[in-house]
Amino acid sequence: MLSRLLKSRRAPAPLPTIPDGQRVYAIGDIHGRLDLLDDLIARIDADDSRRAPAETTIIVLGDLVDRGPESAGVVDRLAELAEDRGNLRFLKGNHEELFLSALDGDAKGLRMFARVGGRETALSYGIDPIAYERADFGQLHALLIAAVPDRHAAFLRDFEDIIRIGDYTFVHAGIRPGVPLDEQSPRDLRWIREPFLSARETGGMIVHGHTITESPDEQAGRIGIDTGAYLHGILTALVLDGQERGFLQSAG
Repeated sequence: MLSRLLKSRRAPAPLPTIPDGQRVYAIGDIHGRLDLLDDLIARIDADDSRRAPAETTIIVLGDLVDRGPESAGVVDRLAELAEDRGNLRFLKGNHEELFLSALDGDAKGLRMFARVGGRETALSYGIDPIAYERADFGQLHALLIAAVPDRHAAFLRDFEDIIRIGDYTFVHAGIRPGVPLDEQSPRDLRWIREPFLSARETGGMIVHGHTITESPDEQAGRIGIDTGAYLHGILTALVLDGQERGFLQSAG
């Protein structure tokens, strides 16, 4: 009886928090949906303006490209916003990794890029559909090099692998449970699903994309915000302000 009484009086775990004076908006996987991105940025700006002044950071969780119709436009828009505002940070997703590998002429990267929505990315850069369909991998590499601006490739190469603010850790796909955050491999950070998704302990609060759910996936140690922009037409942003947590969405 005593042990049960003592257990019942245990203080609840403190809620994860963002440091005082800061605010974070984390945007899930965009996948070429420029229309949803533009609408969500407007919603973020409106939400930010109605709150108390703060040091606001917008984190894009990766997978800007592939599958949707306007990957080139998404990259261009976010590169411009980053330059104009200075408060955007970007995580490298597995689709950025494949796109850059294809631009480097890596044969395996080119094959994977073509299999997972790279066609839509190539066409968004003005590559002719017939030329794309007829190209072998060497020719596809040449088409990409001719079409993709150097500044786009340089922008994508500068993306981060992991971002930590307050009690929150932001990654593209997830983490390897049991491995310290500073020892996580880039491959896991960009590609992992299991055992991360079913882990009961993550060592903190992990914000991630990569795995599509119909609505934000809030679990004990993680929050997934890839709501399938290209598949379901919903792009989600997580709003973090002190201990407050909420969501903004753009639906097409």
